[in-house]
Amino acid sequence: GIDCRNLPYKNSEFDALVLDPPYMESFYRKNNNHVGGTGTHNSFRQAYSSGLCLETYSTAKYHDAVTEIYVQAGFEAYRVLKDNGILIVKCQDEVSANKQRLTHVEIISAYEALGFYTEDIFIVVRTNKPVVSRVKKQTHARKNHSYFLVFRKQKTKIRNVISPYQFCPVN
Repeated sequence: GIDCRNLPYKNSEFDALVLDPPYMESFYRKNNNHVGGTGTHNSFRQAYSSGLCLETYSTAKYHDAVTEIYVQAGFEAYRVLKDNGILIVKCQDEVSANKQRLTHVEIISAYEALGFYTEDIFIVVRTNKPVVSRVKKQTHARKNHSYFLVFRKQKTKIRNVISPYQFCPVN
């Protein structure tokens, strides 16, 4: 019952931290009747959300609610980690509202802006088949992998995000 966005710990208390919030947008819906993980996925629903909607602090919807949780948790992780502390983040890309969302890229960009260095990335591939949804026309690849992103808290910010404008000639 601890909220990853408001940890009950002191500043710089930990050497390492693991973050694994629900990364499916269907857990962040406002109506409990619309929360994901029904039917054969009910145990997943219970484990990640106690069968209830996960509260967000804004009006973010769908995938934006997912990234909001990760960013708010990243701020909190930065606070409780010691300098050079390690943060391991589990996430998965998703298709939301028929748009490809590369969650791992969004998290890396946000966390590097917070002052984390992306130390490593692990890709975990499922051995079973991805769930087949009731979509009539498949437009994106099914996701059968997730990521473990490894970050290090550093005093000096290192920016891996490249701005395309730095390479454009000035008119």
